[in-house]
Amino acid sequence: MSTTTPTAVAPLTIGDAEALVSAARRAAEEAGVTVSVTVLDAGGHLLAFRRDDRAVLISGETSTRKAYTALQLNAPTADLVDAVQPGGLFHTLPTALDRPLLFIAGGVPVHRDGRLIGAVGVGGGAPEQDHGFATAAVEALA
Repeated sequence: MSTTTPTAVAPLTIGDAEALVSAARRAAEEAGVTVSVTVLDAGGHLLAFRRDDRAVLISGETSTRKAYTALQLNAPTADLVDAVQPGGLFHTLPTALDRPLLFIAGGVPVHRDGRLIGAVGVGGGAPEQDHGFATAAVEALA
């Protein structure tokens, strides 16, 4: 009988987290948008955070909640917006759980070798912009 041993996947490092923040901020700067960027590891722990000087203050909270939501549901928050609308699969989820979930585009999970290793969240721009900045960061890390 043959057994397979799971292959270890390197966790998200502080270097990875800093690269994600830099890439997201670079994308936002190119678009002329000031943002906050949050990076969480697979356990939901903060690895990196940066708020641009002129970014709206609430963007720090929204970037963190977007990252947390993307991590917990292993999906971009942009893909979950419709699910919390009336009649949607997760309609009651935001109020049913005592968790900092936020179903607004801008949170993206980070995978390595097909495994979830963390998430990045961006706040401060329009939701579609934030999603683009977060996606650009994840693509730059790959």
